[in-house]
Amino acid sequence: MSNHISTFETLELENVARNFGGQAALRGLNLSIKRGEFIALLGPSGCGKSTALNCMAGLLPLTGGRILMDGKQIDQLPPEKRGFGMVFQNYALFPHLSVEKNIAFGLEMRNVPKAEVKKRVAEAIELVQLGPHAKKLPGQMSGGQQQRVAIARAVVLRPQLVLMDEPLSNLDAKLRLEMRTEIRRLHQSLGLTTLYVTHDQEEALSLADRLVVLRLGQVQQVGTPEELHERPANWHVADFMGYRNLMEGVVERVHGSAVTVSVLGTTMTGSTQHHVAAGDTVKVGLRAEDLEIIAPGHDSLGRSILEATVEVVEYQGREFAVEARAVDGTALHVRTPEHVQPGQKIYLAASPDRVLIFQSALEDAAPVQPELLGAAS
Repeated sequence: MSNHISTFETLELENVARNFGGQAALRGLNLSIKRGEFIALLGPSGCGKSTALNCMAGLLPLTGGRILMDGKQIDQLPPEKRGFGMVFQNYALFPHLSVEKNIAFGLEMRNVPKAEVKKRVAEAIELVQLGPHAKKLPGQMSGGQQQRVAIARAVVLRPQLVLMDEPLSNLDAKLRLEMRTEIRRLHQSLGLTTLYVTHDQEEALSLADRLVVLRLGQVQQVGTPEELHERPANWHVADFMGYRNLMEGVVERVHGSAVTVSVLGTTMTGSTQHHVAAGDTVKVGLRAEDLEIIAPGHDSLGRSILEATVEVVEYQGREFAVEARAVDGTALHVRTPEHVQPGQKIYLAASPDRVLIFQSALEDAAPVQPELLGAAS
């Protein structure tokens, strides 16, 4: 089944743009996809990620830019001539056709010989572990099973690229985890090239080789899961990558990449990738797990201390998710193994190497790291 799947070496999106009634849904999207990569397009609703996927599939014409496969322009080709497979959020299966017939449909449309259709459908069914269900209709199956049929239908065509549009968003939490593993396994075992759209950062981090974070139709950052997790390019990316504490502060002094900021009635020192100067208003970003509850008094490591009052405590297995209020009313999110109670006063500290400082005004912040784009930017 792994023969003839990916035939291109690189797929380039150059300044791809798409407008709807004068509104830009995508603006100057540059991206280079290498054969065998798993790329996730990530961002909040309305950021342009599904638009990008539909432009790639040929379901939407571009209003600017071009798409090149190994240097050859393909954005003028109709969808069926691009050789891509598509997996939709709502499965889009034919309700009156059995699992086998749903999977065979695309092959039959391409006039593949009957014996070859039979062989490839059987392989695809085995691949997605649906052997006992081959004769069933979609309506007789669970959501997870239907999604497997949709994936099998896409990969049976041995596509050069598989496009997946939020394929797991209709499934319950347990199934999503199982299907995540399944998608990654198929991607690796078939040597697929996959472009995957999701708004779930955890899903993207666990699946993708590289992530593309979009906001208002523009790329904010492209990088490996680790790069985006550890070094978000701006506070919007940080917000999206789980930095739940984003607080307004004012720069007091700058010493190289170390920046001391007055925030929430104390000072905190952190690092920045941006150019900031004393007096600038900035955002201070911290993950919930990077705030540590310490004993009152002073911190032996010399860290800044934030005082807060616990409001909500949620038990989450080995630890608690705590929402607390700082003295000025700012909400602070903390993950901790400590048992605390609503109404309790707590003292929080964070290591300077965990504190990130971002420019407040996004247009001043470097929105993209061009060297990571792999394409002309």
